[in-house]
Amino acid sequence: MFSWCGCVAKPNQTTPTRTLSHSVTALVVMKKLSLLPSDLDTKCSTPSLMSMMGFFVASFVLCSVVFSVSIVLRDPPSDAALHEPSSLAPLLQITQTLRDLVNETSDSVELQQDKLLGGLLADGFDEKSCLSRYHFHKGLSEKPSSYLISRLRKYEAQHKQCGPYTDSYNKTVEQLRSGGQFTESSECKYVVWISFSGLGNRILTLASAFLYALLTNRVLLVDPGADMVDLFCEPFPDSSWLLPSDFPLNAQFNNFSQNSDHCYGKMLKSKAVTDSTVASFVYLHIAHDYDDHDKLFFCDEEQRFLQIVPWLIMKTDNYFVPSVFLMPSFEQELNDLFPNKETVFHFLSRYLFHPTNSVWGLVVRYYQAYLSKADERVGIQIRVFDTEPGPFQHVLDQILACTLKKNILPDVNHQQDATNSSGIPKSKAVLMTSLNSGYFEKVRDMYWEYPTVTGEVVGVYQPSHEGYQQTQKQMHNQKAWAEMYLLSLTDVLVTSSWSTFGYVAQGLGGLKPWILYKPENRTAPDPPCRRAMSMEPCFHAPPFYDCKAKRGTDTGELVPYVRHCEDMSWGLKLVDSDSYR
Repeated sequence: MFSWCGCVAKPNQTTPTRTLSHSVTALVVMKKLSLLPSDLDTKCSTPSLMSMMGFFVASFVLCSVVFSVSIVLRDPPSDAALHEPSSLAPLLQITQTLRDLVNETSDSVELQQDKLLGGLLADGFDEKSCLSRYHFHKGLSEKPSSYLISRLRKYEAQHKQCGPYTDSYNKTVEQLRSGGQFTESSECKYVVWISFSGLGNRILTLASAFLYALLTNRVLLVDPGADMVDLFCEPFPDSSWLLPSDFPLNAQFNNFSQNSDHCYGKMLKSKAVTDSTVASFVYLHIAHDYDDHDKLFFCDEEQRFLQIVPWLIMKTDNYFVPSVFLMPSFEQELNDLFPNKETVFHFLSRYLFHPTNSVWGLVVRYYQAYLSKADERVGIQIRVFDTEPGPFQHVLDQILACTLKKNILPDVNHQQDATNSSGIPKSKAVLMTSLNSGYFEKVRDMYWEYPTVTGEVVGVYQPSHEGYQQTQKQMHNQKAWAEMYLLSLTDVLVTSSWSTFGYVAQGLGGLKPWILYKPENRTAPDPPCRRAMSMEPCFHAPPFYDCKAKRGTDTGELVPYVRHCEDMSWGLKLVDSDSYR
């Protein structure tokens, strides 16, 4: 909201927002017109009696001015009167000042809403510590639900109460350190996310873990791993999401597996799960190699046991959100949080993942240098699942076939060396990301050597070409995170099948990309690409199990808003059920 002298003004519950906005407008107007008492100019404090009297006098004067202006506007003087020097000139000047100030205040309201993404983000962070949080190049694809906003504020309060080194955290950790069974219900319960797999997978799984924490009233704590601190700002105000280095189980994270005694799948298999005792912690293995017992995590019946366990330690490389949407116990809550199902990752990613200042510098410098001045920005994300480095001709052929046939990029005229055009031609900036520079060089040279048939000017750019994936290298991951964010700032996006890198970019940007089909036998597919049904990522390894019937089933056919992915026939993704055909 607004403030006097930089302090947040907190209206009481009965004060409508519109009234507060008008009050602020009046204050701004009176200050501009030198009608406010001087002691409100320098500091925020309880107004003195003289200040209050001055305020009421100023309010009376302002009301008189507004009344006079309204009379002038309703019954304006004749042209002759306007041309004569008269006492109306100052009044008309005040009229224009009032109009300008009201417009200025209205713009500041919209700017504040945009800064907080329609209320998705919490206010009050130190902006300099994380410049990316409030400095956006792109808004949301649509407005988040009021229920989602209220639940995020509630979660933030819970995280502040239960976060690292709070009394509740210390008490629960002490119980965990002592071992054995828990004998009482813990005030705070936790989901601990283990840093695992590549950067794209980590971003997707962290969003999944946060949604699960939100649904089960748990607090999410993040294993910092090798580089999480270097990549992401803290998302929650007044409390860290990072798991402390002295957490009792840290040393065991690398050894947790399906064979661990605390692995939930193994506990079910050995019938070690009972209602009479509460385990101190449970390890959830939801990685691509999980078995049928691990997959029972997605059954409501098993959730009833998990909800009483204070510590859930989760290792996953899957965006498992689509299967959570198939669980009846979460159905109503999810409907309220996300009326449009395909916005889940879009909203969660914009809420959780803010690049650190070092990564944001990479984003801003590149965007301003190469992309900002173009009339249209096109992103092309290339991931080749091949043991050889490439570049491959069939991949280049597929990229060009998709972008030219779908009119994403203009074709070139091989018969002419130049194009006659009047005026300033439209420009397109093409951002290509790949571990290999060969595809970028071919496309760049094509638009350098020949003119476009449309007369458009096409610039082609690639920030980095690292050669191969270097998961544990800090600068490599910082560049990868910057490139995901840069792709999200484009207007049209082309991505590669199966690529979590592309999933992150489309979700952040609220984009439905054109997806390049996965080539087989080193042959360009025909058709080369198709438009995505939604901006949601794909769950690559979902369970195919009906928990109620206790038998196998096609989970992509149960509800209209969970469908099989375009790029992976057995995968699942969320779509907007109202728009899906």
